[in-house]
Amino acid sequence: MESMGKKKPHRPRRSFTPELKTEIVGLCRRGDRSVGQVARDFELTETAVRDWVKQAEVVAVERNGLTSSEREELAVSRRENRRLREDVDVLKRATAFFAKETR
Repeated sequence: MESMGKKKPHRPRRSFTPELKTEIVGLCRRGDRSVGQVARDFELTETAVRDWVKQAEVVAVERNGLTSSEREELAVSRRENRRLREDVDVLKRATAFFAKETR
């Protein structure tokens, strides 16, 4: 069975330098062009450009949120916290087991 419509071929994932992102954000902040227009001019997705602008606002403390490094640090802390809770749970069960054995 054929698909309902033609799908665009997926283009490979691109990466962008911090300098380019800063330039794009600067163009958006100047206000002479919309985010959509800047995205079209540089052949970017509007969502990506909006995300870069939001992240720049967080870094500049204009918006509540976490910076990329803070977000990564939080993720690492949460993983470690989860592992430590599991370790404590195992130790509690082992303590209960050995307490029953000594009675």
